Amino acid sequence: MHRWRTWLGALALAALLMAVTYAFTAANTVPASKAGDGTGAISGFVVSSIKYNLNATSPQNIDSVTFTLDSTPAAGSTMKIQLDAAGSWYSCTNSGANITCTTTSPQATVAGATNLRVVVAQ
Repeated sequence: MHRWRTWLGALALAALLMAVTYAFTAANTVPASKAGDGTGAISGFVVSSIKYNLNATSPQNIDSVTFTLDSTPAAGSTMKIQLDAAGSWYSCTNSGANITCTTTSPQATVAGATNLRVVVAQ
């Protein structure tokens, strides 16, 4: 009879532990989530129709640079130009694929413009 009580006690303890464990696991709520891995090609834009817009009063100054891209940048894209490798970066705006970059702060000059660097990042 003593073995029977020991066996019954062990069985009751195991049932209690299972019930407590189930209670803890049943209380967990995990929301749906996503995970993924992928790649995509990075391609550049083709720049065309570049125009340096000179100041009407002081034509040695460049007031803006306009150009066209081969496709419209995504909304919120970063668009900047640089007219000299060590010079200032100028912010740009777009209307579709047509880009306008104001170069008056600091003022860009024709003499200081040695190259046109265009950066567009989506």
